[in-house]
Amino acid sequence: MSVWLRADGTGALVLSLHIQPNAKKTEFVGLHGEAMKLRLAAPPVDGKANAALIAFLADFCALPKSAVTLVSGQSSRAKRVRIDAADAALQARLQALG
Repeated sequence: MSVWLRADGTGALVLSLHIQPNAKKTEFVGLHGEAMKLRLAAPPVDGKANAALIAFLADFCALPKSAVTLVSGQSSRAKRVRIDAADAALQARLQALG
C-alpha cells in the first residue's frame, strides 16, 4: 500500500493529502513527500476549500459526502481524510494515483 494511503482496519481508508487551494481546477497531481498532492479550485476561506475537498473526494470515490471525513488539518495544507465503506476496487483506484 502507498505511504499516503492506509487502511485503518475497520474497512476505512485514511489518506494523507497536501492541498494547493486556489488552483485553476480540482485534480490529483501526484506524490508530494509522503502525501498525495491535490489541487483545489476553491479558496482557503471560510472552510470553502475543506468543503470542496470533501465533495471532490466523495465524487471521485462514488460515495456520499457523509462517508468522507476530515480527520486533521482543518486550517493546514497537510490534511488527513478518512473514507468509510471503501472496497478493494476503490482502494486499487486510489493506489493507481501514486
